[in-house]
Amino acid sequence: MNALRLALRQLRYVNKAFWRNPPAAFFTFAFPLMFLVIFTSLLGHGTVQLGSRSINVSTYYVASMGSFSLISACFTNLALSISFQRDTDILKRLDATPLTRAAYFTSRVLHALFVSILLVVITAAFGAAFYHASVPSGITLVRFLTMLLVGAASFSALGVAATIAVPNANAGPAVVNAMVLPLLFLSGIFIPLGNNAPTWIVWVARIFPIRHFALGMQSGFAGTSFQWSDVLVVGLWGLGALVVAARYFRFEPRR
Repeated sequence: MNALRLALRQLRYVNKAFWRNPPAAFFTFAFPLMFLVIFTSLLGHGTVQLGSRSINVSTYYVASMGSFSLISACFTNLALSISFQRDTDILKRLDATPLTRAAYFTSRVLHALFVSILLVVITAAFGAAFYHASVPSGITLVRFLTMLLVGAASFSALGVAATIAVPNANAGPAVVNAMVLPLLFLSGIFIPLGNNAPTWIVWVARIFPIRHFALGMQSGFAGTSFQWSDVLVVGLWGLGALVVAARYFRFEPRR
């Protein structure tokens, strides 16, 4: 059986397992919409300055929650799920089956991509219906999809690499959230980084991929300038994470 067929069969299993856990599936989709409603209710009556362009706060948060959705699906959820499977010896048992490691990771990344696309589409539709947010189209859509696909691949690789720092499944939520939550704030996902943001915050945000990914997503919704350098930075982080994961990731639990 070739690797692609194995990966697709495993993808079907991962997808079934996801939907057969209704609470997890529900909150995966509910959290971005809940945050969107909360932030736009509290802050949605003004504008945000993005460079030389001023946009509605509601449009800003539609783009930000789309970014948050993908990061949650491809980084946070993937890192926690793999950490749990490793700690409970599921990965060790899978490694003894005909399922190759490449097929396993391909199935996990494809499922994360599927869920993240669903989340972004739902968030965009919700924003268009209730907040009159614009939806990417034409050449803007092509650039938007490019950033989305590069972001999904890169954050999935980062999610796998992050499990190297997770000692056990119980520590997973604390370790993974400690990695991502501060950067979500510093990168302007939850709080807009206006022109008056402290310089050190802007510089720290530029080092990591979340800020660059968010800027690329914002360009699709807000019509701001799209920079291919943002795609490059996100892609380089993903490539680096792939190298680290290939070198240090283990299927056996850390005892």
